[in-house]
Amino acid sequence: MDQRMADVLSVLELETLEVNLFRGESRDIGSPQVFGGQVLGQALVAAYRTVEGRACHSLHAYFLRRGDFNAPIVYQVDRSRDGHGFSSRRVVAIQHGEQIFHMSCSFQVPESGMEHEAPMPDVPPPEALSDFDAYAGEILMELPEKIRPFFEHRRPFELRPVKQRNYINPQPEAPLRQVWFRAVDKVPSDDEWLHRCLLAYVSDYNLLETATLPHARSLLHLQMASIDHAMWFHRPFRVDDWLLYAVDSPSASGALGFARGSIYSRDGRLVASVAQEGLIRPRGPGPAVAPLPPAAS
Repeated sequence: MDQRMADVLSVLELETLEVNLFRGESRDIGSPQVFGGQVLGQALVAAYRTVEGRACHSLHAYFLRRGDFNAPIVYQVDRSRDGHGFSSRRVVAIQHGEQIFHMSCSFQVPESGMEHEAPMPDVPPPEALSDFDAYAGEILMELPEKIRPFFEHRRPFELRPVKQRNYINPQPEAPLRQVWFRAVDKVPSDDEWLHRCLLAYVSDYNLLETATLPHARSLLHLQMASIDHAMWFHRPFRVDDWLLYAVDSPSASGALGFARGSIYSRDGRLVASVAQEGLIRPRGPGPAVAPLPPAAS
Protein backbone atom coordinates (compact mmCIF):
# COMPACT_ATOMS: atom_id res chain seq x y z
CA MET A 1 0.00 0.00 0.00
CA ASP A 2 1.13 3.55 -0.72
CA GLN A 3 2.66 4.98 2.47
CA ARG A 4 0.45 8.08 2.28
CA MET A 5 -2.67 5.90 2.24
CA ALA A 6 -1.37 3.76 5.09
CA ASP A 7 -0.62 6.90 7.11
CA VAL A 8 -4.07 8.48 6.75
CA LEU A 9 -5.71 5.18 7.68
CA SER A 10 -3.45 5.06 10.74
CA VAL A 11 -4.50 8.61 11.68
CA LEU A 12 -8.16 7.55 11.55
CA GLU A 13 -7.53 4.47 13.73
CA LEU A 14 -8.43 5.93 17.11
CA GLU A 15 -7.39 4.44 20.45
CA THR A 16 -10.28 3.58 22.79
CA LEU A 17 -9.61 5.05 26.25
CA GLU A 18 -12.97 4.35 27.89
CA VAL A 19 -16.62 4.03 26.87
CA ASN A 20 -17.35 7.01 24.56
CA LEU A 21 -13.76 8.29 24.92
CA PHE A 22 -11.14 8.03 22.16
CA ARG A 23 -7.68 9.40 21.38
CA GLY A 24 -6.11 10.27 18.04
CA GLU A 25 -2.67 11.31 16.82
CA SER A 26 -1.99 14.19 14.41
CA ARG A 27 0.20 14.88 11.41
CA ASP A 28 2.04 18.03 10.32
CA ILE A 29 0.90 18.89 6.77
CA GLY A 30 2.93 22.10 6.54
CA SER A 31 0.38 24.44 8.11
CA PRO A 32 0.67 26.15 11.54
CA GLN A 33 -2.08 24.00 13.08
CA VAL A 34 -3.67 20.59 12.81
CA PHE A 35 -5.41 20.12 9.46
CA GLY A 36 -9.13 20.69 9.98
CA GLY A 37 -10.05 17.73 7.77
CA GLN A 38 -8.08 15.43 10.05
CA VAL A 39 -10.06 16.54 13.12
CA LEU A 40 -13.31 16.24 11.16
CA GLY A 41 -12.46 12.72 10.00
CA GLN A 42 -11.34 11.56 13.43
CA ALA A 43 -14.44 13.00 15.11
CA LEU A 44 -16.66 11.14 12.64
CA VAL A 45 -14.74 7.91 13.33
CA ALA A 46 -15.35 8.43 17.06
CA ALA A 47 -19.07 8.92 16.46
CA TYR A 48 -19.27 5.83 14.22
CA ARG A 49 -17.71 3.78 17.05
CA THR A 50 -20.92 4.33 19.05
CA VAL A 51 -23.54 3.30 16.45
CA GLU A 52 -24.36 0.09 14.60
CA GLY A 53 -26.25 -0.52 11.36
CA ARG A 54 -26.66 3.20 10.60
CA ALA A 55 -24.87 5.57 8.23
CA CYS A 56 -24.02 9.20 8.89
CA HIS A 57 -26.15 11.39 6.64
CA SER A 58 -25.18 14.82 8.02
CA LEU A 59 -22.73 16.58 10.30
CA HIS A 60 -22.28 20.15 11.54
CA ALA A 61 -18.99 21.15 13.15
CA TYR A 62 -17.23 24.17 14.66
CA PHE A 63 -13.48 24.71 14.91
CA LEU A 64 -12.89 26.56 18.18
CA ARG A 65 -9.11 26.68 18.64
CA ARG A 66 -6.00 25.80 16.67
CA GLY A 67 -4.98 22.19 17.15
CA ASP A 68 -1.41 21.31 18.16
CA PHE A 69 -0.10 18.53 15.91
CA ASN A 70 2.59 17.68 18.48
CA ALA A 71 0.01 16.46 21.02
CA PRO A 72 -2.79 13.87 20.89
CA ILE A 73 -6.45 14.86 20.64
CA VAL A 74 -9.10 13.28 22.88
CA TYR A 75 -12.62 12.82 21.45
CA GLN A 76 -15.59 12.54 23.82
CA VAL A 77 -18.85 11.25 22.32
CA ASP A 78 -22.26 12.06 23.80
CA ARG A 79 -24.90 9.51 22.73
CA SER A 80 -27.63 12.14 22.50
CA ARG A 81 -30.40 9.90 21.14
CA ASP A 82 -31.05 6.50 19.57
CA GLY A 83 -34.46 6.39 17.90
CA HIS A 84 -36.19 3.87 15.67
CA GLY A 85 -34.66 5.24 12.46
CA PHE A 86 -32.12 7.85 13.53
CA SER A 87 -29.29 8.29 16.02
CA SER A 88 -27.82 11.62 17.11
CA ARG A 89 -24.30 12.12 18.47
CA ARG A 90 -22.27 15.07 19.74
CA VAL A 91 -18.47 14.86 19.65
CA VAL A 92 -16.12 17.20 21.53
CA ALA A 93 -12.40 17.29 20.71
CA ILE A 94 -10.15 18.22 23.64
CA GLN A 95 -6.48 19.15 23.66
CA HIS A 96 -4.38 20.59 26.51
CA GLY A 97 -7.53 20.62 28.65
CA GLU A 98 -9.54 22.83 26.28
CA GLN A 99 -12.18 22.20 23.62
CA ILE A 100 -10.75 22.78 20.16
CA PHE A 101 -13.70 21.46 18.14
CA HIS A 102 -17.22 20.14 18.50
CA MET A 103 -19.55 18.38 16.08
CA SER A 104 -23.14 17.20 15.94
CA CYS A 105 -23.95 14.37 13.55
CA SER A 106 -26.96 12.26 12.64
CA PHE A 107 -27.11 8.61 11.56
CA GLN A 108 -29.92 6.87 9.71
CA VAL A 109 -31.04 3.29 9.19
CA PRO A 110 -30.90 2.71 5.38
CA GLU A 111 -34.27 3.15 3.67
CA SER A 112 -35.61 3.99 0.21
CA GLY A 113 -37.53 7.08 -0.89
CA MET A 114 -37.96 9.73 -3.59
CA GLU A 115 -34.81 10.69 -5.49
CA HIS A 116 -33.53 13.56 -7.62
CA GLU A 117 -30.17 15.31 -7.90
CA ALA A 118 -28.54 18.37 -9.45
CA PRO A 119 -26.57 17.58 -12.63
CA MET A 120 -22.76 17.39 -12.55
CA PRO A 121 -20.92 20.29 -14.24
CA ASP A 122 -19.55 19.60 -17.72
CA VAL A 123 -15.78 19.48 -17.15
CA PRO A 124 -12.82 17.63 -18.70
CA PRO A 125 -12.15 14.14 -17.34
CA PRO A 126 -9.34 13.71 -14.78
CA GLU A 127 -7.13 11.93 -17.34
CA ALA A 128 -6.96 15.18 -19.34
CA LEU A 129 -5.74 17.25 -16.37
CA SER A 130 -2.43 17.61 -14.55
CA ASP A 131 -1.85 16.61 -10.95
CA PHE A 132 -1.62 19.39 -8.36
CA ASP A 133 1.52 17.91 -6.79
CA ALA A 134 3.34 18.04 -10.13
CA TYR A 135 2.31 21.68 -10.58
CA ALA A 136 3.36 22.50 -6.99
CA GLY A 137 6.78 20.99 -7.66
CA GLU A 138 7.26 23.22 -10.70
CA ILE A 139 6.53 26.47 -8.82
CA LEU A 140 7.93 25.50 -5.40
CA MET A 141 11.14 27.56 -5.55
CA GLU A 142 9.19 30.63 -6.67
CA LEU A 143 6.95 30.51 -3.60
CA PRO A 144 7.79 32.30 -0.33
CA GLU A 145 9.67 29.99 2.01
CA LYS A 146 6.97 30.34 4.65
CA ILE A 147 4.32 28.50 2.62
CA ARG A 148 6.55 25.96 0.87
CA PRO A 149 5.99 23.18 3.47
CA PHE A 150 2.26 23.13 2.66
CA PHE A 151 2.99 22.68 -1.06
CA GLU A 152 5.71 20.09 -0.38
CA HIS A 153 3.43 17.90 1.74
CA ARG A 154 2.59 14.61 0.02
CA ARG A 155 -1.17 14.26 0.44
CA PRO A 156 -3.02 10.94 0.66
CA PHE A 157 -5.32 12.18 -2.11
CA GLU A 158 -4.50 12.96 -5.73
CA LEU A 159 -5.93 16.35 -6.75
CA ARG A 160 -6.47 17.37 -10.39
CA PRO A 161 -7.92 20.89 -10.69
CA VAL A 162 -9.84 21.73 -13.84
CA LYS A 163 -7.92 25.03 -13.74
CA GLN A 164 -4.65 25.45 -11.85
CA ARG A 165 -4.54 28.58 -9.69
CA ASN A 166 -1.76 31.10 -10.23
CA TYR A 167 -0.11 31.20 -6.80
CA ILE A 168 2.87 33.30 -7.97
CA ASN A 169 1.00 36.25 -9.47
CA PRO A 170 -2.68 35.85 -8.56
CA GLN A 171 -5.25 37.70 -10.65
CA PRO A 172 -8.96 38.24 -9.92
CA GLU A 173 -10.98 35.16 -10.82
CA ALA A 174 -14.58 34.12 -10.41
CA PRO A 175 -15.08 32.32 -7.07
CA LEU A 176 -15.41 28.88 -8.65
CA ARG A 177 -13.24 25.75 -8.45
CA GLN A 178 -13.66 22.26 -9.83
CA VAL A 179 -11.23 19.60 -8.70
CA TRP A 180 -11.15 15.87 -9.41
CA PHE A 181 -9.77 13.85 -6.51
CA ARG A 182 -9.27 10.28 -5.34
CA ALA A 183 -7.23 8.40 -2.75
CA VAL A 184 -3.67 7.68 -3.90
CA ASP A 185 -4.22 3.94 -3.41
CA LYS A 186 -7.06 1.48 -3.06
CA VAL A 187 -8.81 1.66 0.30
CA PRO A 188 -8.49 -1.86 1.77
CA SER A 189 -12.12 -1.98 2.89
CA ASP A 190 -15.58 -1.69 1.37
CA ASP A 191 -17.03 -0.43 4.65
CA GLU A 192 -19.15 2.60 3.86
CA TRP A 193 -18.32 4.28 7.19
CA LEU A 194 -14.60 4.41 6.34
CA HIS A 195 -15.19 6.00 2.94
CA ARG A 196 -17.43 8.64 4.55
CA CYS A 197 -14.79 9.43 7.17
CA LEU A 198 -12.12 9.73 4.47
CA LEU A 199 -14.39 12.02 2.45
CA ALA A 200 -14.85 14.20 5.55
CA TYR A 201 -11.03 14.36 5.79
CA VAL A 202 -10.50 15.51 2.20
CA SER A 203 -13.56 17.81 2.09
CA ASP A 204 -11.59 20.55 3.90
CA TYR A 205 -9.35 21.05 0.85
CA ASN A 206 -10.28 23.70 -1.76
CA LEU A 207 -13.25 25.19 0.10
CA LEU A 208 -12.20 28.37 1.88
CA GLU A 209 -9.51 29.14 -0.69
CA THR A 210 -12.28 29.53 -3.30
CA ALA A 211 -13.58 32.59 -1.44
CA THR A 212 -10.24 34.35 -2.00
CA LEU A 213 -10.18 33.98 -5.79
CA PRO A 214 -11.92 37.29 -6.72
CA HIS A 215 -9.48 39.27 -4.58
CA ALA A 216 -6.10 38.31 -6.10
CA ARG A 217 -4.45 37.85 -2.73
CA SER A 218 -1.38 35.71 -2.11
CA LEU A 219 -1.99 33.08 0.56
CA LEU A 220 1.08 34.47 2.34
CA HIS A 221 -0.79 37.73 2.93
CA LEU A 222 -3.93 36.17 4.37
CA GLN A 223 -4.80 34.75 7.76
CA MET A 224 -7.21 31.91 7.05
CA ALA A 225 -8.95 29.46 9.35
CA SER A 226 -12.04 27.26 9.07
CA ILE A 227 -14.75 28.22 11.57
CA ASP A 228 -17.60 25.87 10.76
CA HIS A 229 -18.09 22.94 8.41
CA ALA A 230 -21.22 21.05 7.40
CA MET A 231 -21.64 17.94 5.27
CA TRP A 232 -24.53 15.91 3.93
CA PHE A 233 -23.94 12.40 2.57
CA HIS A 234 -26.50 11.53 -0.11
CA ARG A 235 -25.41 8.29 -1.80
CA PRO A 236 -22.78 5.55 -1.45
CA PHE A 237 -19.38 6.13 -3.10
CA ARG A 238 -15.73 5.10 -2.95
CA VAL A 239 -12.97 7.63 -2.27
CA ASP A 240 -10.51 5.56 -4.32
CA ASP A 241 -12.62 6.22 -7.44
CA TRP A 242 -12.51 9.67 -9.08
CA LEU A 243 -14.84 12.22 -7.48
CA LEU A 244 -15.47 15.78 -8.69
CA TYR A 245 -15.53 18.60 -6.12
CA ALA A 246 -17.46 21.55 -7.58
CA VAL A 247 -17.02 24.55 -5.25
CA ASP A 248 -18.36 28.09 -5.38
CA SER A 249 -18.26 31.01 -2.96
CA PRO A 250 -21.39 33.18 -3.12
CA SER A 251 -20.25 35.63 -0.44
CA ALA A 252 -17.35 37.11 1.53
CA SER A 253 -17.87 39.91 4.06
CA GLY A 254 -16.83 41.00 7.53
CA ALA A 255 -13.54 39.03 7.34
CA LEU A 256 -15.57 35.84 6.68
CA GLY A 257 -15.69 33.80 3.51
CA PHE A 258 -18.46 31.34 2.70
CA ALA A 259 -18.08 28.42 0.31
CA ARG A 260 -20.21 25.46 -0.68
CA GLY A 261 -19.35 22.32 -2.58
CA SER A 262 -21.06 19.50 -4.44
CA ILE A 263 -19.24 16.18 -4.74
CA TYR A 264 -20.06 13.94 -7.71
CA SER A 265 -19.04 10.41 -8.61
CA ARG A 266 -17.45 9.76 -12.00
CA ASP A 267 -20.84 8.66 -13.42
CA GLY A 268 -22.51 11.94 -12.40
CA ARG A 269 -24.25 10.99 -9.14
CA LEU A 270 -24.34 13.69 -6.45
CA VAL A 271 -22.88 11.82 -3.47
CA ALA A 272 -22.33 14.62 -0.94
CA SER A 273 -22.78 18.35 -0.30
CA VAL A 274 -20.53 20.58 1.80
CA ALA A 275 -20.65 24.12 3.21
CA GLN A 276 -18.04 26.05 5.15
CA GLU A 277 -17.47 29.52 6.58
CA GLY A 278 -14.05 30.68 7.65
CA LEU A 279 -11.91 33.60 8.66
CA ILE A 280 -10.14 35.44 5.82
CA ARG A 281 -8.20 38.34 7.31
CA PRO A 282 -5.73 40.28 5.12
CA ARG A 283 -2.19 40.82 6.36
CA GLY A 284 -0.77 44.08 5.02
CA PRO A 285 -1.89 46.10 1.96
CA GLY A 286 -3.72 44.36 -0.84
CA PRO A 287 -3.15 44.58 -4.60
CA ALA A 288 -4.45 47.56 -6.56
CA VAL A 289 -7.11 45.54 -8.38
CA ALA A 290 -10.87 45.42 -8.06
CA PRO A 291 -12.40 42.06 -7.14
CA LEU A 292 -14.70 40.31 -9.58
CA PRO A 293 -18.41 40.23 -8.76
CA PRO A 294 -19.69 36.96 -7.27
CA ALA A 295 -20.63 34.27 -9.77
CA ALA A 296 -24.30 33.53 -10.19
CA SER A 297 -25.44 30.52 -8.18
